Amino acid sequence: MNKSGKVDQDDIVRARNVLLASGRRTPREEVDAYRVLAQVSPASYLPLLARALQRLSYDTNSGKKHADCLALHEEAVAAARSIDPAETTRADVLYRALDSCQNELYALGRRVEGLAMRAEMLAIGRAQAERSGAPVAWGLREWAAGLSEEGRYAEAADAMTELVTAILPNGSHNGGLAWYLLEWIAALHDAGRSAKALAAFETLVRLEAAEAAGDSGPMACHLYALIGYARMLDTHGRGEQAARVRQEALDLLAELADTGERESWSGYQASFWAVLLSFAGAESDRPAPDGPCPPSGAAPMPWSPDAKRRYFEDSHHALHEEVKALTSQATEDPDLHLAELVRLHRVLTIRSAVHWEHRTHLFSERVRSLFDDGVDLARRLSQHDPADGTRTLADILIDRSTFHTAAREFGAALDDFRQALSCLGEAT
Repeated sequence: MNKSGKVDQDDIVRARNVLLASGRRTPREEVDAYRVLAQVSPASYLPLLARALQRLSYDTNSGKKHADCLALHEEAVAAARSIDPAETTRADVLYRALDSCQNELYALGRRVEGLAMRAEMLAIGRAQAERSGAPVAWGLREWAAGLSEEGRYAEAADAMTELVTAILPNGSHNGGLAWYLLEWIAALHDAGRSAKALAAFETLVRLEAAEAAGDSGPMACHLYALIGYARMLDTHGRGEQAARVRQEALDLLAELADTGERESWSGYQASFWAVLLSFAGAESDRPAPDGPCPPSGAAPMPWSPDAKRRYFEDSHHALHEEVKALTSQATEDPDLHLAELVRLHRVLTIRSAVHWEHRTHLFSERVRSLFDDGVDLARRLSQHDPADGTRTLADILIDRSTFHTAAREFGAALDDFRQALSCLGEAT
């Protein structure tokens, strides 16, 4: 641009030559060219500029962010907002630019700004849904997750209720319904809506039972749903019903131990296990009060980068050190320290399991010893304090049973589950 504020014709020619030249151009060259051309033909080049800025912000070859990553994302948002509202592509371009920008804001710990962008994404999604007649607005799930991380559980539950109510009539939703149901159950539970949470869990159990019976879903996912449902029933004082559900789980696990899965499945059932495991352990986990809580019921993928870092990285070393210190203290004074050691070791085990399942299909070897050590500690507690420790042992044996199932070790899973039922005084 020259001093008069007009775009220099030489700059326009150079920009067009860059885009028309044969051979590979760099993301920086693309951005520079689109910046020039967007000034003379905004309808054509503003969408291209927004997308090019997003590509420039992250080098896929090196796996590293650009030094000015946030500034590039903010420029992409500004470019997208400058698109004429009458343009049909504006909503999609702006939504994607906001999505990338909010992710970077969360990564930098700027959570208020990140959540504000999620609110704008939802507003775009609602407008698009109204125009198109789509049943679900874009951004509703991300908005609910953001609210949950901030402890705004009632609002998160309302958002997930809106989402699930819209998609439930369409059935399995290409396999995605179960994941939405998990997040809905957790949001209802966190909001204190126990009756609705239990009804939603029953819906999940029925869905997984139907898919397993029709060989359109893993038997293991049906098993995890049954075990999770029984645990929630226990939490809300419905012990007799929980015992009946555990008997269903026992029968299903016995079938798995005898025949294995009827069909061959990809590894997504392990992710399903990890989510339900983290949900089961949420009651004993006590995250730092000054940070975000990951949205329970959701796999790590939709968590904000800030929540992932705090949950997996910032606290991991400290947890190890606390468990190490408590181990010696519990030996010296079990009355004072053993129960807390068992609780904290379970927190470490569950966080590690969720972390490694999210990162590698070889997760079982990373966390096997933690599950084994947890059972050993729980046995010590049950011997030292039979009244409370026996119930804790049952819970931790069920944890390990589900781990063995996720690792496709169904015989070992059945052994642990039977031991757990014996601890609970239930038929095996």
